[in-house]
Amino acid sequence: MSFKIIPSKILLKQIKDLKLDEKSKRILNNKIDLIKENPYRFKCIHSKLFSKTFRIKLNMKNKEYRLIYIIIEPNIILVCLLERKKGYKDLEKYLHKIKSL
Repeated sequence: MSFKIIPSKILLKQIKDLKLDEKSKRILNNKIDLIKENPYRFKCIHSKLFSKTFRIKLNMKNKEYRLIYIIIEPNIILVCLLERKKGYKDLEKYLHKIKSL
């Protein structure tokens, strides 16, 4: 099955605000390519709103991030970047914004 990757407005704003360098952009793009190949390969996380919610570990700008995405076949929606040290406190808030769209 062919999936279509759709970045959310939340993620695009976060990437713009982070001002990623070339190495970080390459890391992010490589992970997105891996999602395209097999979106179910990464760890599934629990969410109240979506059953198919996943996360990918990223190390960018000397910080640990988690790229959160959901699968609503045939689409993969890239939801947000979460800073690891802050935990997953804001996850449901971001997912709720996606659900309202």
